[in-house]
Amino acid sequence: MPELPVAGKIITAQNLVKRYNGKAVVDGIDFHVHRGECFGILGPNGAGKTTTVRMIYGLSPISDGELMVLDMDANRCSREIRKQLGVVSQDNNLDPDLTVWENLVMFARYYGLQPAHIREHLQKLLTLMDLANRSHTRVETLSGGMKRRLAIARSLINNPALLILDEPTTGLDPQARHLVWQQLRSIKKQKITILLTTHYLEEATKLCDRLIIMDHGRILDEGTPPELVEKHVGPEVLELGLKEDPARWQESIISRYPKLLKDSWLLGNTLYLYTNHGGKLLQEIQEITPPCQYHLLRATTLEDVFLKLTGKELGATDVE
Repeated sequence: MPELPVAGKIITAQNLVKRYNGKAVVDGIDFHVHRGECFGILGPNGAGKTTTVRMIYGLSPISDGELMVLDMDANRCSREIRKQLGVVSQDNNLDPDLTVWENLVMFARYYGLQPAHIREHLQKLLTLMDLANRSHTRVETLSGGMKRRLAIARSLINNPALLILDEPTTGLDPQARHLVWQQLRSIKKQKITILLTTHYLEEATKLCDRLIIMDHGRILDEGTPPELVEKHVGPEVLELGLKEDPARWQESIISRYPKLLKDSWLLGNTLYLYTNHGGKLLQEIQEITPPCQYHLLRATTLEDVFLKLTGKELGATDVE
């Protein structure tokens, strides 16, 4: 097995392209993932996130460009790369008729783990994922959150150099999602390199050290969550739900308060005013009484960054 890079980049993509029927689903993207970080790919359904990770773990050959994973060419060395990966896909491919323990043992045997070492190793993984008291439970009776945590435990059996999590909490209720995040933070503390795709803003903010934002197969920007928020929208946003003439009110507010505004964006009848001086801006605007259904001053998030970059909310979907 090739040695891992001692430092630096676990993944390097240069002008990476994937085409289906002549259409570029991933359209010439560049990014890299450092060893030991949690790197996120954020975007709506159809942005190209899953296609990108499928190329990384060899399920889909690249159409053009260069993709190096663990210092190996992803097209030529996909089998060698997969041996060093842990993958949690969107689909639940656990065996429902087996117990939690039996699912893990079966997977451990795929990797040729010695029987003498299996028990201790699997018990540690079950403890890590808070499933130790469920080892003899059949998978079909587990909750959705438990199944996801079991899938993550299974992905760690081979002590992977890179853990790929493709939309790991999709379909889970908020409580189950937070429990999975808690376990993933424990994994992060072990300095395992994680590649995470998600369309949940809170998930990306809580887990990712760096991320790229994708839409329509392209990268819109890259950075840490705080860097992206500061660069594009600043710390606060004032939302105005306008009853009439939203474009005219946007123009009027921009001309009146240039020193209080970092930027603005109009989506339908909702005007987003990005600012470093939220309280002062709200006070000034209340004095000119625009016809509002509502107003809301709040802290900005990655969703505001995505809205600013694409002109649509992250929940908007496209068919990939």
